[in-house]
Amino acid sequence: MAPWNLQSRMARSPLLCYGFSVGCVAIAMGLALVFQQYRFRELAPPFNLAIAVATWYGGIGPSVLALVLSIACFDYLFSPPIYSFAISRDDLPSFFVFMVWAVLIASFTEVRRRMEDDLSHARDRLQIEVEHRKQQEGEIRKLNQELTNRAAELESSNKELESFAYSVSHDLRAPLRHVVGYSELLQKNSPSFDDKGHRYINTILEAAKKMGVLIDDLLAFSRIGRAETKKTLVNLGDLLREVVTEIQQEATAREIGWKISALPVCYGDRPMLRVVLVNLVSNAVKFTRMRMRAEIEIGCTDRDDDDLEVFVRDNGAGFDMRYANKLFGVFQRLHRAEEFEGTGIGLATVQRIIHRHGGTVRAEGAVEQGATFYFSLPRAQSPELRAASAL
Repeated sequence: MAPWNLQSRMARSPLLCYGFSVGCVAIAMGLALVFQQYRFRELAPPFNLAIAVATWYGGIGPSVLALVLSIACFDYLFSPPIYSFAISRDDLPSFFVFMVWAVLIASFTEVRRRMEDDLSHARDRLQIEVEHRKQQEGEIRKLNQELTNRAAELESSNKELESFAYSVSHDLRAPLRHVVGYSELLQKNSPSFDDKGHRYINTILEAAKKMGVLIDDLLAFSRIGRAETKKTLVNLGDLLREVVTEIQQEATAREIGWKISALPVCYGDRPMLRVVLVNLVSNAVKFTRMRMRAEIEIGCTDRDDDDLEVFVRDNGAGFDMRYANKLFGVFQRLHRAEEFEGTGIGLATVQRIIHRHGGTVRAEGAVEQGATFYFSLPRAQSPELRAASAL
């Protein structure tokens, strides 16, 4: 039987512990009698060994019992006067040395036993911790694999969805052109129609043209997801001036106050970023239509990280912040089509482009108090980019 198995069994049975202690002393007494038979002078070692073994396997209680029994047996059988518990004056020093030595052995053995127990418990706890960590690592690896598979499935689904949207939008254009064409022919070549008939034809034409715009926007949205991003140095200030000049030409009849701050150089796809600015600035112009004087501010906020954040602020219709999460969804609109035209794809396009650049988009506003749209882009980090930004 292995020593640790014996110790484990004795720890569960106090009777076995004390019986083992008595047995150790009995064996020691027998060895001492044998030593005496062969005239060995030192008879204490067997008892010392018995005390050590009893302490090691039994603990403090069996150790005390073994110590008491050993002292009693040594005094009764081997310390003159024999067969008496009395101790002569001449044998008192040797008996005292035996007793002190036995106590020291028991004490050191108990300390050593406790250290071994502590080490054993620490080893067991460490083993349990290692097994727990291995199990956690296995679960983490399994979770990472599941996330990788989910990401691959999601990417595949997105590509299929984009391909489907592109195909459907492309295929819808041909029959829509037929609807518009034949409606215009009916409008020109049917003088016999009354006012109601002409109104019906006009309604068909307007709806078909609106659907054409919607399909074109959906195609543009799908192309952005499919197009390859070609990132270069982009001077946002120059790009913004181009966009504002183009939009101003379409809004010459309105009074618009422009406040444009300096914008830095960033790293991105110039045509895509132009689409972002066109959408945001056009929205600002559109949703300030009811103001006698529109105020549009475009600038850049200070951030401590490696991104820059551009904002477009207006004093237009604004929106309810409770529905801010709907702003960037496809076909999501917070205003009626009779008030402001549009398909609800522009801001979704902005978000998709900025996400492809590794940035974020957000909006702040209040009803009839204007709105501010923010988008972030990576800064120019290399010395060349910083030099270009300074120019």
